[in-house]
Amino acid sequence: MRFLSQLIFAACFLPLTLSAANAPSQQKVIREVVIKADAAKVWAVVKDFGAIHQWHPAVESTITETKADETGTVLLHRTLTLKGGGTLLEKQTINSDEEMKLEYRIVEGVLPVSGYRANMVVKAGPNAGETTVTWTGRFYNKANKVDAPAGEDNATAVKAIEGVYDAGLPNLKRVIEAQ
Repeated sequence: MRFLSQLIFAACFLPLTLSAANAPSQQKVIREVVIKADAAKVWAVVKDFGAIHQWHPAVESTITETKADETGTVLLHRTLTLKGGGTLLEKQTINSDEEMKLEYRIVEGVLPVSGYRANMVVKAGPNAGETTVTWTGRFYNKANKVDAPAGEDNATAVKAIEGVYDAGLPNLKRVIEAQ
């Protein structure tokens, strides 16, 4: 009798196990850069949601507008026009002077990702007069499937976000240190 009740109990959770196995895995990219400048100076650049084109080499221009998102929450949105073509629409979800943290999500765009959310955190660096910027992104592949086709798979999504961060952070460092 005990075996039968354990079998029934296990069978109740089988559909949950199977559905989780068919869900795509969330991907994560983290990059850091140390900038020779104080945190306040670095934060002033990072927190300006409408000025990423001033330091990211892939962004041609940025247009911002405050509008309601799909839930009706009024947030700052930016449209990035990329060099070489394409756009991204992103919404800012956190901009905290206290934490020196900027958080945003992609609403739509040309990157091969879905469910993308990211944050940039500014903190005191390892030495006096230095600041560490950490850029973290979490996302799913473009197809949002376990068996995504080539070009919409995890490897493509990770490579794209690594490219964004690996181009942006060194240039952020260069721009700030040149000021």
